[in-house]
Amino acid sequence: MPSKGMSIVFMSPSRASSSPPPSPLRNSSPPAPRQTFSSSMKAENLDIAESIITKWSVEERSSNFCKLSSLFTNRREAKDYLQSVKDLQAAMHFFVSDGLSSSSQQLVRAQNLMQNAMKRLEREFYQILSSNRSNLDPESVSSRSSRASASISDFEDDYSDEDDINVAGGDSVHKVVAGDSASEVAMADLQAIADTMISSGYSKECLKVYKLVRKSILDESLYYLGVEKLSLSQIQKLDWDVVDVKIKSWLNAVKVAVKTLFLGERILCDVVFSTSPKISESCFAEITRENAVTLFGFPEHVAKYKKLTPEKLFRVLDLYDSISELWPETESIFSSDSGSAVRSQAVNSLVRLGEAVRAMLSEFEAAIQKDGSKTPVQGGGVHPLTRYVMNYVVFLCDYSGSLSDVLADSALNTQSPLPESYFSSPTPYDCCTSALSVRLAWLILVLLCKLDGKVEQYKDVALSYLFLANNLNYVVSKVCSSSLKLLLGDEWIESHEAKVKQYAANYERMGWSKVMSSLPEADPAAEIPRQEARECFRSFNSGFEEAYRKQTSWVVPDPKLRDEIKVSLAKKLVPAYTSFYEEYRWLFGREAGVEPVVRYAPDDLGNYLSDLFYGTGAASSVSSSVCSSPSSWQSRGRKVR
Repeated sequence: MPSKGMSIVFMSPSRASSSPPPSPLRNSSPPAPRQTFSSSMKAENLDIAESIITKWSVEERSSNFCKLSSLFTNRREAKDYLQSVKDLQAAMHFFVSDGLSSSSQQLVRAQNLMQNAMKRLEREFYQILSSNRSNLDPESVSSRSSRASASISDFEDDYSDEDDINVAGGDSVHKVVAGDSASEVAMADLQAIADTMISSGYSKECLKVYKLVRKSILDESLYYLGVEKLSLSQIQKLDWDVVDVKIKSWLNAVKVAVKTLFLGERILCDVVFSTSPKISESCFAEITRENAVTLFGFPEHVAKYKKLTPEKLFRVLDLYDSISELWPETESIFSSDSGSAVRSQAVNSLVRLGEAVRAMLSEFEAAIQKDGSKTPVQGGGVHPLTRYVMNYVVFLCDYSGSLSDVLADSALNTQSPLPESYFSSPTPYDCCTSALSVRLAWLILVLLCKLDGKVEQYKDVALSYLFLANNLNYVVSKVCSSSLKLLLGDEWIESHEAKVKQYAANYERMGWSKVMSSLPEADPAAEIPRQEARECFRSFNSGFEEAYRKQTSWVVPDPKLRDEIKVSLAKKLVPAYTSFYEEYRWLFGREAGVEPVVRYAPDDLGNYLSDLFYGTGAASSVSSSVCSSPSSWQSRGRKVR
């Protein structure tokens, strides 16, 4: 309080009353500045802050991000430094509100100190980011249990008087106490600096350093993963073998990129900028957006590849599968508005890949219908088209999840050149409910229809039925031994197994009708003349030898079906022949130099039937020699009559 005021208060009443009060107009000079307790405290705090900040000031001539002795080597001093900046900021607010000339001088002084402090913290921020690249690698960061950021109290606790932990400095060893990892300490330091700079109005400088360092790390990581920025025109010029290699590289890279790199950056941003979610979102988006869009843009370019053929379908499905499986993580990591471009690119790639899959399936169906192979399969075996189509369809089942999504909203186009009879009962729609089941059943139906047309290549009707039995049996076997069984259902299997038996029965009827018709119907009361019996034996011999000679070159690749056909033939042929043989063989003796009338015993038939359907044709020459040299049968252990 001014001394003049004090004298007025303590003067005697008489003296005070005798003197007139001074007039303000008489005062020719302004009063001395008032020094309050608050201003005194702020000035003192300013002095303390100045001593600490000046100690760690950065020389102007030093380079922007030169290596320096880290303030954060000593936890106590780092805590004091950050507290001094906080006090300095409070003082600046006070000086602004005070409005006195002395305060304005102090404010200028405080502003200069704040600039020096921010310059120092900016360098420290850069140095911690740079020297802790291994500790802040995305894998270490992404291993944190959640995206929740560390609290600032954790940082403050780290800076206790008892702790003296080396945390900064490129080659220094991180000595972590209380179970804290080096990455956790580094993140706590970065968080503390970021909080201080943002609250002091220097968020722009802080973010500039953070984005500079972290984006370079992300760029480098993706480069080593093999992620390339390729335009559509560049991909169109590449051979498929090269594109295929790049797809494999991408499939390996995308999982690491999403689950480790992007997630790690997301967590690190959330921790460092925990006090400002808006800044965290913006910073993360600027660091990752370009790389993420490039990453998820590659599958879209592949989907537009002009040389896509059905054989490439599985690679396209691999891409679709990867994006679909990673979509929950992608949506979570890039959940904000600033991540919408990444989400949109991932969705666009899924859409384009889905369109490509549907187009290739249609092309595959058309290729089946257009198959122009005119050479019949030797021996009526399984056609290469059957093997190719069924293996293709079985592989499609491995992508049932993705294919179900792709086909869910697309109606099956049943406009086909196939005859209407092929769509009569049963149809695929009778046993399948899902779009995928319908499409796969349809592809198999198209194959079977094409095989029906190929039977015209066989001149022997019996062989054509054997061809159909072999191929349909192969189809059913593939269905039963794969997940197609679940998709097509038991009804479909039973229906087509019945068709296999029908084709086999037709083969037996057409291939052995001449042999069976040569034997008279078994009637114990009826007797036939000797000459007629002779003709029956000769007709049977001729028919059996002809059938045997042809059918040793025919094939039934499936052992189960082969045995079933042989057993069925034996049941029809052997009992009928045995009955006739036992009744009339005594009529015909063996005459020297004359071809025997009775050439086969019942046991011989079963032995010769066992030679059928191996496709070797080895026995045909033996059969031919048998006709001219009966002795050759003895070498095979046959009974000659």
